Amino acid sequence: MTDLLRVLPHFPVGQFARLIPTLEKHGISTSDLLTLEATDISKRTHLPLPDVGWLCSAVLDALHADFGVTSPAPTPLGPRQSNSGAEAGPEPEGDRPATEKPDAPQQNPTGPLRNTAASLSAQWQTISTLDPALDRALGGGIPAGYVTEITGESGAGKTQFLLTLLLSVQLPPPHGLGRPALYISTEAPLSTRRLAQMLSANPVLQRLPPSQRPSLDNIISTITPDLESQDHILTFQVPVEVERRGIGLIVIDSVAANYRAEFERSAAGRHGSNMAARSAELVKLGMQLRGLAQQHSLAVVVANQVADRFTNTTPASSLRQHHHHHHHPQQQQTQESPLATRSTNHHHHRPPQQQSQPPQTAETSLTLDHQQRWFTGWGDNPFPTHSSSASSSLKTPSLG
Repeated sequence: MTDLLRVLPHFPVGQFARLIPTLEKHGISTSDLLTLEATDISKRTHLPLPDVGWLCSAVLDALHADFGVTSPAPTPLGPRQSNSGAEAGPEPEGDRPATEKPDAPQQNPTGPLRNTAASLSAQWQTISTLDPALDRALGGGIPAGYVTEITGESGAGKTQFLLTLLLSVQLPPPHGLGRPALYISTEAPLSTRRLAQMLSANPVLQRLPPSQRPSLDNIISTITPDLESQDHILTFQVPVEVERRGIGLIVIDSVAANYRAEFERSAAGRHGSNMAARSAELVKLGMQLRGLAQQHSLAVVVANQVADRFTNTTPASSLRQHHHHHHHPQQQQTQESPLATRSTNHHHHRPPQQQSQPPQTAETSLTLDHQQRWFTGWGDNPFPTHSSSASSSLKTPSLG
């Protein structure tokens, strides 16, 4: 239930003050109230069944009103309050008056929809990519009011695509929103030199009069080298800047870099729990960014990296033949993969020089030292300086 006010900020939780603490104690979320039966929730939390049904109906009605499906209506009066407290068991069905039906959804009078097809079409705003073919494929460009994710390998051109959006958002409609942009980097700082090159070489921008061309002064940038600073900036500083400057585009490059570095430094054996925690944090961040996009009618574009997944390409027969010359035949079945080599070394006390070369080669490809050169933020400057500012900005990239 901790997400109820985030899903429905104006929900009257005061009317359900007796139920909320118990639901939070048992980990009942808003999605559980919408998908689970009221009887199942009542059995799990030991709350009265009429009260649980009343709350589920109120949440459903509030969502309908928020989506514009029905007209907002006052929250229906709840059932008779039980004198036994919040932990009382379900009340018998016979004790309820015949006129009380808290389990049934309240039928609100259907009113006009909050948005119609014509109004949505009129409100549809996009940011051009300055490429007509790509704009047609995207339905006009990057839409405002939504979160858009750009994924690809390092060096595929994600940052160049994002830099183009920083310029095009400043154009008047239909190419842009006529508003400034905010660039948040988790790795390399904003490349103003590349922006100046795009501004002087792009044919679409060159055809505009000087007074209508984008300016680097309308691009605000910041760097978040760690997860703590990223959370603080996105939670407290970004909403203030959006309202103060009328930001029309928020770019995060890249969104998961700090999460990978934070959640994959622990010891082996906790990879599954770390991935689950990282996914939960990313979902929470996505909801926060989506709320900003909808509230201020701006576009949020995030970049995300992908990494290679290496598999053992050496045929098993060649591995068995290689082990046959160096090990006892009974050990052949435990050495057909590089992961098996690492996990079974303590069972077979062999000298280090007798380990097979193919598993070592595969394991080397999975090491951080081998893969870190392909992650942005490390390869942008091939000759880094030894100043304190340059060394402090480096981070340990993860294998993704």
